[in-house]
Amino acid sequence: MQNTESLKSRVTLRKIAVTGIMAAIATVLMMVEFPIPALIPSFVKLDFSELPALITGFCFGPVHGVAVCLIKNVIHLAFSATGGVGELANFLIGAPFVLIASLIYKRKKSRSGALIGSLIGAVITAAVSVPVNYFISYPVYTAFMDMSAIVAAYKAILPAADTLIKALLIFNAPFTLAKALIDAVITFLIYKKLSPLLKGKAQ
Repeated sequence: MQNTESLKSRVTLRKIAVTGIMAAIATVLMMVEFPIPALIPSFVKLDFSELPALITGFCFGPVHGVAVCLIKNVIHLAFSATGGVGELANFLIGAPFVLIASLIYKRKKSRSGALIGSLIGAVITAAVSVPVNYFISYPVYTAFMDMSAIVAAYKAILPAADTLIKALLIFNAPFTLAKALIDAVITFLIYKKLSPLLKGKAQ
């Protein structure tokens, strides 16, 4: 009984430690962001900070995956230029992807479960990005850039994006979807080899 409790305690401590490490990696990846100006205005940047969260979610379950999303944004508050609004938006957009993908994978632990979870999570996070950006992110951005200038940046790429909601639907939602799918592909490529290491099990 004591050995069983000791083992559970070690597993719990390992999960907490790995979650913290993955959150730290996610924080660094959140800072290593870059624009893709040919596809979307340069103030919208690409990063892969949900990747460690997705891996953690697959490895230890949705709670730990979402915890990585939360912790990285809390840490990033120290570097925030938006008073925490950017971090809130990042969490609200990223967490549903990790939550849905890892929840489905937890119930169906197979490649097909991971694939289905990732696809559904990616679609949901892309859909969530529209109201989050419209009601939270972009109203804050107007403190730094006039809304007409924001829309003009989208129109310069595609004239049909002549309102914010059109811009978000045409550009941001597909961009968020693509970002989530890239995270999923990378996870598929490395998870099998990385999982034993994270769990402390020999391959």
